[in-house]
Amino acid sequence: MNKQELASKIWAGANELRGKVSASDYKDYMLGFSFYKFLSNKEEKYVREKLYFEKEDIPDLTEDDVDTVDNCRSNIGYFIANENLFSNWIAKGTDFQIKDVRTALSAFDRLIGDSYLKVYSGIFTTLQTGLDSFWTQDFERSKVIRKLITLINDIPV
Repeated sequence: MNKQELASKIWAGANELRGKVSASDYKDYMLGFSFYKFLSNKEEKYVREKLYFEKEDIPDLTEDDVDTVDNCRSNIGYFIANENLFSNWIAKGTDFQIKDVRTALSAFDRLIGDSYLKVYSGIFTTLQTGLDSFWTQDFERSKVIRKLITLINDIPV
């Protein structure tokens, strides 16, 4: 993706948020979701390359797998269950809901490795609090965020 295509995606994301949040808050959503995508992708790559998960085994990434959770928390600093991975949000399509983001960000905070708390603790606080700052109903919020994460999915991280 070249600079012009990247700028186009960023502007498209801003257009989705226009009128719903203040212009100064666009970055909170764009950067927050982009960083979450980066961390999700990083974990998927880690479990495939270091823990030898096959792509079809990724759905087995759950908090019930204590060894994998501990390994991820110790080596990459956090654990994201399959249901909370950015790629899973995209796969849900129209079934994606704003509650998926709330659940994922809450779980992320809870599953940070102890030695990584200074790095990751509170990193999504602005995004979490911002989710309730526009529209009045979760259905409307879900629709906007669904469009935004679809745009972000096309941005390489």
